[in-house]
Amino acid sequence: MRRTGSVEDRLWLLATLAVAVAAFLIAGHLAERRAIDERRSQASIDARLRAALLDSELARFRLLPLTLADDRDVIAAIDGSAAAQAALDRKLEALAQITRAAAIYVIGSNGIAVAASNWRSPQSFVRNDYTFRPYFRDARAGQDGSQYALGTVSHRPGLYLARSTANRGAIVVKLEFDAIEREWARAGGVSVVRNPIGIVLVTSKPGWRFAATHPLSTDDTRRFRAETRVPTTALSALPLAPSSKPDLFTGARSTMVAQSAPTTQPGWRLTVFAPIDAAVAAARRLAALAALATIAIAAIAWSIRQRVLNAARRTAELERAVAERTADLRREMDERASSEARAADLREGLRQANRLAALGQITASVAHETAQPVTAIRTYALSSEALLDSGALDDVRSNLTAIGRLADRIATITTQLRGFSRRQAGTLRPVLVADVLDGASLIMKDQLRDVTLQLPAIEPGLAVIGGKVRLEQVLVILLQNAVEAIADRPSRRIALDLTSDDITVRLSISDSGPGIPAELAARLFTPFVTTRPQGLGLGLVIAQDIMTELGGSLRLMPADSGAMFEIGMRRA
Repeated sequence: MRRTGSVEDRLWLLATLAVAVAAFLIAGHLAERRAIDERRSQASIDARLRAALLDSELARFRLLPLTLADDRDVIAAIDGSAAAQAALDRKLEALAQITRAAAIYVIGSNGIAVAASNWRSPQSFVRNDYTFRPYFRDARAGQDGSQYALGTVSHRPGLYLARSTANRGAIVVKLEFDAIEREWARAGGVSVVRNPIGIVLVTSKPGWRFAATHPLSTDDTRRFRAETRVPTTALSALPLAPSSKPDLFTGARSTMVAQSAPTTQPGWRLTVFAPIDAAVAAARRLAALAALATIAIAAIAWSIRQRVLNAARRTAELERAVAERTADLRREMDERASSEARAADLREGLRQANRLAALGQITASVAHETAQPVTAIRTYALSSEALLDSGALDDVRSNLTAIGRLADRIATITTQLRGFSRRQAGTLRPVLVADVLDGASLIMKDQLRDVTLQLPAIEPGLAVIGGKVRLEQVLVILLQNAVEAIADRPSRRIALDLTSDDITVRLSISDSGPGIPAELAARLFTPFVTTRPQGLGLGLVIAQDIMTELGGSLRLMPADSGAMFEIGMRRA
């Protein structure tokens, strides 16, 4: 019996060892696959995140040419104004420092640069010829120009973004990717951005720049070198060899898994190469430890009874399962709490941004809308002091009454602006047109003193649907704009004309000023668009909003000279 038991024990031990070896091989294979899958998943996430970072940087710099295309200094500099070119040099220099653009420059319609952010440098782009650049030709053709190339002066690679101007010039911004490449390098792995023919343009590993991810045709090589002007020593093969799996590559020192993501730049694709050797080695060590543990358990089990061993094994497995499940639950709870905290922070940030935006809009509106009544109050106060000295008490009393009415108007405007911030239009009722004109004339009395004002004949009892103060606001805004437009004109004339039918009453205000420039007419009712250096660009926006809320309209009308605006109101 002892011999039989000894043989059985040996057989059982050999079987256990065989199972342990098999478990080691299977566990090692599975652990290796799992480690590679985890690195693949992480590389995919990293590729999407880094592509998003690149896209945000590209989007930020694409706005610069669009913003500068209609700039007055840009237009004047292209047209040959030396003063505008000097001013534009300084403006582009400051803008490049703020945005961290490598270079910003303006090219004339003849292909010669007329202004540049590096105008102080001996390597200034000013007066360089860029007719050979494809991005300039695309911009001249009315398209958004985009080209990756080496700089002809700096010899540094970068992406050139160009947009045409109204007078057939071009705004060009050069974007270099040094900061993004350093960020990618700190994040780990190797990140590359390749163009449609597989040439690496942007990379966290400088030695891979201009390497080809696959063999290039002779035409592709010649075309790329002609467009980018890279040295003839470039365009070597990427130092990675493909393996049996399409996303695994073997380098000189490590094996890497590759994951890609698209970008918003046409034809560009970002790939992250993540090393897997360390993860695979760790997985194999874990498998070896598991095998050794199995052998150790088998040795212990060989020395005691099978029943005790089985009971102990079942207990250990149960405790391990409970511990793993508890750890998983704890990790899930921690991750959920962290996600909820981040979401709360984001929501609070958005609420704060909305509050600040609303506060800025209301503050600007209050400052603009109370400017005219405050000016009128100051005028009445100064004239009252002179009238007191001369003993004209009745005139002083009349001025004080007018000041009281203007103070009431400021309070009404403030209340209505609070209602406007809550998108409330107030109560609409019939208002006499004559009262609206009288109220506006009171506020504008001092400004209209040296103006030839032509008032319309008003039908007795003619009324419209609206609010008296709101309609006065609109009329005061238009009269104030007209007075400022004719300030330097030899003939200072403002004419009001009134027409009506059964449904609509139309009041037009025209002046003898220079008129509205054609390039601003389409954007005249856009916030912060103004023809005056000291203007806020809010008056016409506020006036149009008021008329829309009252069910009327405010339009810029064609005029032979000067500017003409028409207020459309519903007849009561």
